[in-house]
Amino acid sequence: MARAAEKRIVELGNEIFRRMKGEAPSVFRKDWWSGKVMDWSMKDEAFKVEMFRFVDVFPSLNDHVQVAEHLQEYFCRPGQDFPSSFQWGLARVKPDSWVAKKAADQIEKQILGMASKFIAGEDAPEAMGTLRQMWDAGLCFTLDLLGEATLSEAEAADYLRRYDAIFDALIAATADWPARPELDRAPWGVVPRANVSVKISSLYSQLDAIDFEGSIEGVKTRLRPLFRKAKAHGLFLNIDMESYKDKDLTIATFKSLLEEDEFADFAHAGLVIQAYLKEAEADILELCKWAKRRKTPVTVRLVKGAYWDYETIHSAQEGWESPVFGQKWQTDQSYERCTEILLDHHKYIHAAFASHNVRSIAHAMAYAEAKRLDKRDLEFQMLFGMAEPMKAAVTSMGYRLRDYVPVGEIIPGMGYLVRRLLENTSNESWLRMSFADGKSLEELLAKPEKTAASASSERPAARAPLNKEGFRNEPMRDFSQAPVRAHFREAIATVRSRLGMRYPLVIGGEEIETQETIVSVNPSRPDEVVGVVARATAEDAEAALRAAEAAGPGWAKLPASERAKYLFALAEQMRKWRDHLAGWMVFEVGKNWREADGDVCEAIDFCEYYAREMLRLDTPQRLGSLPGELNLMFYQPRGVAAVIAPWNFPLAILCGMTVAAAVTGNTVIMKPAEQSSVIAAKLMALTREAAFPPGVINYLPGLGEEVGEHLVQSPKTHLIAFTGSMDVGLEILRKAAHTDPRAQQHVKKVVCEMGGKNAIIVDADADLDEAVQGVLQAAFGFQGQKCSACSRAIVHAACYEEFKTRLVEATRSLILGAADDPAHAIGPVVDAAARDKIRGYIDYAKAEETLLIERETPADGYFVGPTIFEVRDPASRLMQEEIFGPVLALIKVDDFGQALDVANGTRFALTGGVYSRSPLNIDRARREFRVGNLYINQKCTGALVYRQPFGGFKMSGVGAKAGGPDYLVQFMEPRSMTENTMRRGFAPE
Repeated sequence: MARAAEKRIVELGNEIFRRMKGEAPSVFRKDWWSGKVMDWSMKDEAFKVEMFRFVDVFPSLNDHVQVAEHLQEYFCRPGQDFPSSFQWGLARVKPDSWVAKKAADQIEKQILGMASKFIAGEDAPEAMGTLRQMWDAGLCFTLDLLGEATLSEAEAADYLRRYDAIFDALIAATADWPARPELDRAPWGVVPRANVSVKISSLYSQLDAIDFEGSIEGVKTRLRPLFRKAKAHGLFLNIDMESYKDKDLTIATFKSLLEEDEFADFAHAGLVIQAYLKEAEADILELCKWAKRRKTPVTVRLVKGAYWDYETIHSAQEGWESPVFGQKWQTDQSYERCTEILLDHHKYIHAAFASHNVRSIAHAMAYAEAKRLDKRDLEFQMLFGMAEPMKAAVTSMGYRLRDYVPVGEIIPGMGYLVRRLLENTSNESWLRMSFADGKSLEELLAKPEKTAASASSERPAARAPLNKEGFRNEPMRDFSQAPVRAHFREAIATVRSRLGMRYPLVIGGEEIETQETIVSVNPSRPDEVVGVVARATAEDAEAALRAAEAAGPGWAKLPASERAKYLFALAEQMRKWRDHLAGWMVFEVGKNWREADGDVCEAIDFCEYYAREMLRLDTPQRLGSLPGELNLMFYQPRGVAAVIAPWNFPLAILCGMTVAAAVTGNTVIMKPAEQSSVIAAKLMALTREAAFPPGVINYLPGLGEEVGEHLVQSPKTHLIAFTGSMDVGLEILRKAAHTDPRAQQHVKKVVCEMGGKNAIIVDADADLDEAVQGVLQAAFGFQGQKCSACSRAIVHAACYEEFKTRLVEATRSLILGAADDPAHAIGPVVDAAARDKIRGYIDYAKAEETLLIERETPADGYFVGPTIFEVRDPASRLMQEEIFGPVLALIKVDDFGQALDVANGTRFALTGGVYSRSPLNIDRARREFRVGNLYINQKCTGALVYRQPFGGFKMSGVGAKAGGPDYLVQFMEPRSMTENTMRRGFAPE
């Protein structure tokens, strides 16, 4: 049977090829400009990258000068070996010249022409002529509305309005089209002429699987009126599938809506399933069971999937298993298995097969034949503007064929266009292999299976080490997964049940209760006590110094490999209690789920990375190789380390400074911030579970002016590791510099990271979808309480007004509330003092600057709403002083040079960001944007250990980069040794 089935697939495939009559799709015709682009893109990967990046940036260019500048930057750089026909005579002319204008006009004409091949019009009325021509030619359609990312509820409402307008236009226009039974009839009944595909991400700006139920309700509120209209007027509504993170959310929304009484009998609804997902078969089987229970059929459009590169890159960056198959043959194989499942369940699921692969199409035809199905029981779908000969062949064989037709403005449509071009020029594109590479019919119709060539092209595993020492970052939780959300919610509940406990000091391994305490409260609900912590005195600080001093010699003598084992053990303890540790941060400092989880991951990374770094640094380094002389450099511990940590990264920073000091052979006194002393107590407990010897790490919560002061000034202290405000950091540096020659034989080392007044520059050609989202997250993530947070957005005049409008509306759409509810993007600030200080800045700025938005806040808790001011003077307080809260200054500049001047015009130099698609401006930012951590086309927060070593200079710190290869040497003293190895004129080699 299998052999006969395979034979029939090949027969049908050959029939399709015969009916195509050797014609090539227009996209590959080299007599057209787009065909030449395709040809060169397939020959030269470097040209392909530059061309598609230029096509991507093109819509944001405002005039011919900008077009010419970008053409020169992308195609006329030294060292590029591109054909002169693609340099448009611009290599040696000024961008504002007559020649440049002519070239810019020509390229604009060509790109718009190319886009028109894939995009039918700006809206449904403009596309209607094309749609009618398709109908008359025997093709039906589904209309897809292109657009920018939905960043605000205002934009989501606009999408809903545009979808509604499309529905009205289609209902009115298609009513009097002539009947075509092959298109509008099927064995089960009427096939609606009007068909629209909807993306749920466009309808709700706060869509996020972390708030699964809330997101479903948010989307359904917008979908209901569309479904009502579709049901009332006989229109088909298809829910598109987008990136994997929203896959379960999309399926759940679709099912939930169609289970409502109002839509329980609605049959003209469809959903997309992507065969490149490893979960595709399981999802289809579950949909089949659900449709059978519902008793009203739905349609499934089976596609291969359009986001393969994004999914593989994103999962590798996150350290997650890729959700998509790594090889094309696996996707093709999955597609065929999914095809068979759909056709096996044709009574409950109407199948639509979207593919440009003749093998996949022939397989569906053959399997349907074997099931004795009518040809109209299934339909095939292809993309507008592509594979014209294949469409003609399939329709001539008596099958219904539907074109996926995008409509929308050219600017938002460019993302779609770039994806289509990338697909067509991909090495594994079936159309390319068929019409450009000239593969044989035998190869093209072969059964999908693993080959030696496909095995050799597999990408490395996402969890592969990042360096030769074997380090890799701890993957953050993927909250799109239901089990992950459930486990985290359980941990939150467990932590809630343990609030209010008491925590003693730990000195020399002994627990010590004190008369005075620190009461830690939940900033979301200040009447909720998180814990009661012992409050150390100066006498306790002295006792801790003695304990650390006593433990020092034995700890320092341990081999580095032994000390590293303690860090590995601590990392394992944190993995064991990971969600609980995050839960404590949710309650004690108001971090939301993702921020809290990221904090734990960073703490684990510090343990893993510093342990491996110490093993590397422990090997003495030989300097030179002269005969008769041996020169070595090595390191020794400094002594007792006082670690004074902030509350904003209450686990990660405290843990990072502590284990850095400990693994290098020092003993440690942890002095946490008062606001986060419970989390510090949890860390202390884990160090004891990891069996650190008594006295190596001591826990000393207390007031900074009492305990911190004593530790800084004590002659027993050799090293101070501090992260916090500039004022406190400078005071520590001043006091640590004082030496008492009667009691102190060393100079204290201070590793000091202070504040920031960080800026993100938004260039004239920036991708505003990304720039708005990046500024929003960097400015208001964890309520702006990060030293890396964006507090200044410096925006080019060319895009300023659009950026401002979109940013303000995106800020207006954020949901505020208690941090333990994942629906809330914005939680509280850490305490009443912080709230009052931030509000004081806001009150001052209202009198001096232009208020754009100040969000309302919940009545309870220490909340400050995200606030944006428009500023004109770069020297104003709002542009110069660190606020440490959700307050953003927005300023307009005339050019990129001015933007850099404004960005560099503060006493801080911690983080900065640039959103630009100009290669020259990006290169200039690398040279001239003076910050410790510079981010190009991404937000300026969220540094990862090893990948983005963190730390600044000027008044942001002493230049030490936490999580980097030069960090541990700050905690040690270097020594060198020279030995004369020559004896009586003889020296060993």
